[in-house]
Amino acid sequence: MIETLLWALAGATAASLIAWIPALHIYNVAALLLLTIESGAISIEAESMAYLFLGLVTGYAMGNTIPSIFFAAPDESMIFVVLPGQKYLLQRRGYEAVALTGLGGLIGLSALAALAPVASRTLPALREILQPHLGWILWTIIAYLLLSEWPKGTGRAPSGWQRWWDGWRSLTAGFATFILSGLLGMVLMVRSPVQVDVAFQNLMPAFVGLFAVPWVVTNLLGQVSVPPQHIAHSLDISWSDVVQGAASGVMGGLFAAFLPVVTGGIGGFLAGHATAQRDDRAFLVAQGAAKIVYYVGGFLLFFVPGVHLTRGGMAWMVSTRYTPYTPAQYYTATAGALAAGVLAFLISLGTARMAVAAVARLSYRALSWITLGLLVLVVSGVTGPVGLAICAIATGIGLIPVFWGARRMNAMGVLLLPIALNMSGAGNAVAGFLGLLD
Repeated sequence: MIETLLWALAGATAASLIAWIPALHIYNVAALLLLTIESGAISIEAESMAYLFLGLVTGYAMGNTIPSIFFAAPDESMIFVVLPGQKYLLQRRGYEAVALTGLGGLIGLSALAALAPVASRTLPALREILQPHLGWILWTIIAYLLLSEWPKGTGRAPSGWQRWWDGWRSLTAGFATFILSGLLGMVLMVRSPVQVDVAFQNLMPAFVGLFAVPWVVTNLLGQVSVPPQHIAHSLDISWSDVVQGAASGVMGGLFAAFLPVVTGGIGGFLAGHATAQRDDRAFLVAQGAAKIVYYVGGFLLFFVPGVHLTRGGMAWMVSTRYTPYTPAQYYTATAGALAAGVLAFLISLGTARMAVAAVARLSYRALSWITLGLLVLVVSGVTGPVGLAICAIATGIGLIPVFWGARRMNAMGVLLLPIALNMSGAGNAVAGFLGLLD
């Protein structure tokens, strides 16, 4: 057990450093590592690899807050954190935003540990109940995402078409973003132009273009000036906000971890609406808890006896070489996640101080250009010119909600629409209509 915990701690340490690199998702790193292991270049036992990957996903879920807040290059799980996080950044409180999100992550890990004794008895039954209904549940989530983009406007436009467009442009942009990103997802899932040897990375350029690049472009166009940051030694949050944020985040994270395709960002968004969440501090705690429970809880479902769900890319990769069977393995994995999460939280406080120093020494515009260069470098290095072309198309789609005031989460149509169509049995018909099938 000591050896497996050490592997988890090693993974958390590595992921905390990897999380600094914009667009380099831990699933991509794990996939490359798995290929290296399969080729024989690295020798590691299957169980040790499983706990190493557990540490990687835990460390990444805790550490990816820092580039999203300080450099504004979020992935789909951090898309909601950025706006409150940047508000804190402009208020000289970026370090505090990282700490609040990390606090939510620690609470999320504690909730997963508390659920461990009953998970093996309740989750198999819950899975049997929900399995036949996943299709319509997913379509319901899609409908709520789109309908909650309610018409909004200033009410100052002249009467007629101008006033109509003033109220409905955000809703129109939301629908357009969802449909266009969904069509892009159909192309990438059915007939991806990415080379076969890197086909496991075919969605990476799309996610970078949909979520990361538009934020950087917004920073460059807006010429944001970041003031010197304050290193807080305490958190300005009440216990009631902690409880509300934690409950909302854990609930949303569990929802996302158990259901296919639903990410931590979507789960946190739904839970935030369900609990009428308004306070930024509670919001940051909630999103920290949601993404930890989504990433780590989704992976721990693979260890639950009688469930063995492969939610998320990390569980799929581990399942090719390792299968847990006993409750002891599940408890050991839970302990490994807790230890890795605490270590990653402590590292994140240190790396947040490094980010504060970087923001103080370099202009935010320079940091944005550096971030954009890293995004292009990662995409081109992994998927080549074809990946850059996909990223450019996705960036055009991702900029629609930026310029027209819609919710950027609508870009998750890249996953939601193709999977929902396939689960309802219409995927092949739509793909054939689009000319994607031979």
